[in-house]
Amino acid sequence: MTKNPFAGYKPFPDQPPLIADYIAKRSTAESVVDGPAPWDIGALPAELLTPLPAWLDAVCRWLNQTYAWQPQRVIPPCWTEHENLPYEIAALAFSRSDAYAEAGSVVVWHEQYDRFLTRMNNVLGKAGDECRVGRHDSCPARFQLAAWSPSTSA
Repeated sequence: MTKNPFAGYKPFPDQPPLIADYIAKRSTAESVVDGPAPWDIGALPAELLTPLPAWLDAVCRWLNQTYAWQPQRVIPPCWTEHENLPYEIAALAFSRSDAYAEAGSVVVWHEQYDRFLTRMNNVLGKAGDECRVGRHDSCPARFQLAAWSPSTSA
């Protein structure tokens, strides 16, 4: 008997139950839930935000294990310290659930994943090489951003 070559493939990490329930409540036609989308991490209440880091970390590990054959495809372990990455990873993770409902959407999701990698590598630049081996340094552009005076509203 031949061994099944797909037997060792790991499934995509399940959404935290609290988040899955929130999504289900937002999705019903008679929904009274008028909260932010679960991928809008900056707008989520603390209750919904709490389970996200562990799940998104599991998603990053799964993506790295499944797709990262080249160094530039590795999401660095310090992804939470790169302020744009959690937003992008959350959107990518939540969109995967919807995409896998139809075969054509899966192809689009993979195209989105490739675009995510391009944006991630553009943002990380050369610092990404250090981050990927566990040597994160704070955002190199911070010194430039600090030069901007605080905005004032008129």
